[in-house]
Amino acid sequence: MTTKTVDVMDLMNTNFYSLWLAEPSHVVAKGGRSSMKSSVISLKLVTDFLEDEQGNVVCLRKVGKYLSTSIYEQIKWAIYLLKVEDEFYFGKSPLLIRHKATNTAFYFYGCDDPMKLKSAKIAKGYVMALWYEEAAEFAGVEDIDIVEDTFIRQEIEGKEVKVYFSYNPPRNPYSWINEWLDGKAGDDDYFIHHSTYLDDKKGFLSEQMIRKIVKYKENDEDYWRWMYNGEVIGLGDMVYNMAHFKLINELPKDDDIILIDIAIDTGHQVSATTYLALAFTKKQNVILLDTYYYSPENKVVKKAPSELSVELKEWMDKQTAKYNRFFDQQTIDSAEGAIRNQFFKDFGIRLHPVAKKKKIDMIDNVQDLLAQGRFFVLDTPANQIFITEHRKYQWDVDTLQTDDPKIIKIDDHTCDAFQYYVQDNLRKLGLKY
Repeated sequence: MTTKTVDVMDLMNTNFYSLWLAEPSHVVAKGGRSSMKSSVISLKLVTDFLEDEQGNVVCLRKVGKYLSTSIYEQIKWAIYLLKVEDEFYFGKSPLLIRHKATNTAFYFYGCDDPMKLKSAKIAKGYVMALWYEEAAEFAGVEDIDIVEDTFIRQEIEGKEVKVYFSYNPPRNPYSWINEWLDGKAGDDDYFIHHSTYLDDKKGFLSEQMIRKIVKYKENDEDYWRWMYNGEVIGLGDMVYNMAHFKLINELPKDDDIILIDIAIDTGHQVSATTYLALAFTKKQNVILLDTYYYSPENKVVKKAPSELSVELKEWMDKQTAKYNRFFDQQTIDSAEGAIRNQFFKDFGIRLHPVAKKKKIDMIDNVQDLLAQGRFFVLDTPANQIFITEHRKYQWDVDTLQTDDPKIIKIDDHTCDAFQYYVQDNLRKLGLKY
């Protein structure tokens, strides 16, 4: 195998030297966002791979569809940084990066169903390393164990499989991965490393990135402690810091609206239906323009989907006429079918069903937007219900000491709709990394 001498220590901050030289079979790299832990692991894996003609590396994400734009590109980045790209074939179907001379490779697997990986085969050689990227996304210890057992069962003479975990710690101390790591303290088979952007003494991060992080700290220090300092800060009873819901009396004159999105949560005859009109501005801020809210509570005759469909269209037309902007994303609860079908039948417009995630993950995305100080609410009578519901929005305290905390499901319709909006527009909002 061709080898090239590269001073890799120049490519990482000094706080990672101990991780690079760690001898235990399992290396846990946790910490805040932008700490560069994934970059260092990818460099380490490529370097070790180049020194072992029989070694293969298995790279894992919980959800397979994210592989090609995340961990695959991360390994590719490391290969290019080490200037050995000519030695590799970069395949997309199947997803692998194969060394031309040895036919060993980096394999990439999603663990949507970990049991399916039990039949995975490596064409040549053995697995020398595993990497669980975004390990906190995995469902639990069982996911990890099933995959690890699949790839470490082969005896390698004089060697052990190196297993890497990288993740940002969830804020919930009772999240499975936080409890799992607590149990590894003092285990000789585990090297545990914590890093943050503050460890960047060599100036790898851009000034723009540093300014962004500083703004997080100024707007919401608790959020900064969790997101960028990697601290497990807990959830608290109330979900949102209402100081981040900035009321304004009029639209800013120096921040034009680019487009308008809508988000819909429906309840029909059981609970409230709400439509939110949200402006996305030139400065990448978000402004709640208007809220439609209908509650069937205490009404003898309740509105049918056909009526709500017509009222949705009338409300949308009013926003278009008032702000002279057309709609971009038109998001609705993916569990809703009646209004979505009725609206298409009536007006030929397809509402987009949001790809929902776990409630705590969708809330984290909203809190990310809020912590940047980019969310504003027009102070109008129609929007007061939005403020009221978010002010009362809280965790069920009986579930806080669990891996799956719950929300109290009372008067939360605008809260759900806002989460659907953020979830369905992550890339546009700059929240998808």
